[in-house]
Amino acid sequence: MVLAEDVHKSFGRLRVLNGITLRVEAGQVMCLLGPSGSGKSTFLRCINHLEKIDAGRLSVDGRLVGYAQSGQRLRELGEKEVARQRRDVGMVFQRFNLFPHMTALENVIEAPVRVRGRDRRTARTDGVRLLERVGLADKRDCYPAQLSGGQQQRVAIARALAMEPKLMLFDEPTSALDPELVGEVLDVMRQLARDGMTMVVVTHEIGFAREVGDLAVFMDGGVVVESGDPQRVLVHPEHERTRAFLAKVL
Repeated sequence: MVLAEDVHKSFGRLRVLNGITLRVEAGQVMCLLGPSGSGKSTFLRCINHLEKIDAGRLSVDGRLVGYAQSGQRLRELGEKEVARQRRDVGMVFQRFNLFPHMTALENVIEAPVRVRGRDRRTARTDGVRLLERVGLADKRDCYPAQLSGGQQQRVAIARALAMEPKLMLFDEPTSALDPELVGEVLDVMRQLARDGMTMVVVTHEIGFAREVGDLAVFMDGGVVVESGDPQRVLVHPEHERTRAFLAKVL
């Protein structure tokens, strides 16, 4: 589902990704861990072409992200073509980014109606079902300001699912939440994993990564330091840098 081959990304003189090579199979959950500034979120944004890579190749479901192969050369896609690619990739950010003037249900159905051209009545039916899926059927007529942080993040997940993505990206989805609200968001993500959704998750929730992840990746300095089965990487890491990081967060 995701294939990164020697991916590089810099912002000016700052090299953020220094040759990332990773593979995520359909139905797998990959958890990206590492200190702030290690390149995790940048890599996630590159998967959705919110950031353009400088070198290497990155593909989702067998298609190059943001580019098309033309002989031996790569042609950058136009904005409309990139937007069509993004329809298949859902993304949930640290901040919920809900439209404050729309109810929970209106937030969920906006993209299917405007982007995919869905009939509004059908979209409402699907939206209610998605809110039920994340445990918020009774909050469909509430505005974001009337919801807790955990509830807003669950609406954001439902909104991403409304586009029927093949892949879900989560960029530290619980980092902005009060500790007592973290569990309700992780429960939704656990259920998505059980349902077979392919997910790439940037997280500091070590317990979640160990329980749900099929692949744990520890990054530092823009490189993959260690990757593999979460039980090995997170319980018996081979690299001293991984051990030092885990000692601080556990």
